[in-house]
Amino acid sequence: MSLSNIEIAQSARMLPIGEVAAGLGIPADSLEPYGRFKGKVSLPYLASLEDRPQGKLVLMTALSPTPAGEGKTTTTVGLGDALTRIGEKAMICLREPALGPVFGMKGGAAGGGYAQVVPMEDINLHFTGDFAAIEAATNLLAAMIDNHINHGNALGIDARRITWRRVLDVNDRSLRDVVIGLGGAGNGYPRESGFDIVVASEVMAIFCLAVSIADLRERLGDIVVGYTRSRMPVRARDLDAHGAMTAVLRNALAPNLVQTLENTPAFVHGGPFANIAHGCSSVIATGAALRLADYVVTEAGFGADLGAEKFVDILCRTTGLRPSAAVIVATVRALKYHGGVDVPDLPTENVAALEHGLPNLRRHLRTVRDTWNIPAVVAINHRAEDTDAEIAAVIAAVEAAGATAIVAKHYAEGGTGAEDLAREVVRLCTARSERADGELRFTYADSDTLWDKMKAIATRIYHATDIIASTKVRDQIHRLQDEGYGAYPVCVAKTQYSFSTDPKLRGAPAHHVVDIREVRLAAGARFIVMICGDIMTMPGLPAKPAANTITVDDEGTIRGLF
Repeated sequence: MSLSNIEIAQSARMLPIGEVAAGLGIPADSLEPYGRFKGKVSLPYLASLEDRPQGKLVLMTALSPTPAGEGKTTTTVGLGDALTRIGEKAMICLREPALGPVFGMKGGAAGGGYAQVVPMEDINLHFTGDFAAIEAATNLLAAMIDNHINHGNALGIDARRITWRRVLDVNDRSLRDVVIGLGGAGNGYPRESGFDIVVASEVMAIFCLAVSIADLRERLGDIVVGYTRSRMPVRARDLDAHGAMTAVLRNALAPNLVQTLENTPAFVHGGPFANIAHGCSSVIATGAALRLADYVVTEAGFGADLGAEKFVDILCRTTGLRPSAAVIVATVRALKYHGGVDVPDLPTENVAALEHGLPNLRRHLRTVRDTWNIPAVVAINHRAEDTDAEIAAVIAAVEAAGATAIVAKHYAEGGTGAEDLAREVVRLCTARSERADGELRFTYADSDTLWDKMKAIATRIYHATDIIASTKVRDQIHRLQDEGYGAYPVCVAKTQYSFSTDPKLRGAPAHHVVDIREVRLAAGARFIVMICGDIMTMPGLPAKPAANTITVDDEGTIRGLF
């Protein structure tokens, strides 16, 4: 009988976090331990590393995800362990799990099998309190807005035009749209509002993009919370809220250091979803890792059309980060799903369906290599039911597209099972540094209008024919352009399951139209959110949530967590 993920994690031989830090050269007085096996690395120490040369950055992405799961985090962990095993000094940078998916569909997000970060239960449940701090800072600003209006509204805020929403770190569809202030004059003025999940909040984006306390405070002050009756923006600094928000987030901004099952050091910090936010771990953690290690593997959420696009067009554009190589995770079962096979039938060999699903992988590969000019390898995340014929079909298709596909068995074998993948990644990174034409290319230019930026993403990445929007949304986009936000990049919120805005369109749909349903200004994060199709910024729970199986036994051990 095979062990569950949590059973494997609970049997891990972890090093004290001080030993993990010491292996990176981090002095004891620069580490703030949170128990024995996790800790935060101080910001002053990280600032002292700025003159060190940077290592090579490897971007982990994937084909379009399916309900069966593809194992991007698992592959990130496995590759990090494999790089260490072949003699490279490596680190990984992961996003913190949100409680919503932990209690919803996934049941855990710290990797799987013998490629996990630990302590798994702590990472999945509360961790070091970063998300609680982001939730508190967001809701503090919301409370200060309503309090200001209640006490005379000196700024003249138009209650009909307040755009700031409260947040919660669990999936609760009933809070998407609410009316607040009911119950009489003592409770404030009734108005419509709503909740987003924490990871979709602007504070989360700011948290992940800020490079220092000063930058964090400045960005929080730039948040536009609403407008006056004369349509003038009201910012968090106008309410004198950004200082207190910074105080709430001060400790959280230091990145969290943990380890893999094989004791490879890992930063797990920040956690936006790539379908409703920008989908990458914090810039502070990634920048620090690049100065502490020779190879850093970082993941971007969901498929290359979402997380990797935002990594390139938002993070790389604004921070100067440049990946030396990318890994595109694929599974046989995901390709069969995109070829029309439903989840219950995925374990059965079906080469014909797999071949029908391969256009999805080929499109992601073309995007990474041809659109963005990033060298890429396909990692076939192996499962026990994969057949030789299915594996051969994937390898042949990738080779026909001019790339390499490598079978990686890290789930079952740990870092040993991904050593071939690690060697190919090192080869790609080395070759990239020797190429004269190795410059990263973006999907659109800074000078393009917001409308044209969105259209470039839709046509070049999603293979849509056009974008559409209601007159109201078009007017919002034009107004943001006229108000000076036109230089901002675009952050698209849409379904992760399809290149289109219809989650039921599998494979590689083309000639569809992308409908922009809503536009949100994220002035502190310095991007514009375009919400497309029916995607929700507060997810709901499934019919049988993972929370139903999670419990604690009489000895205090967590059971049923993935």
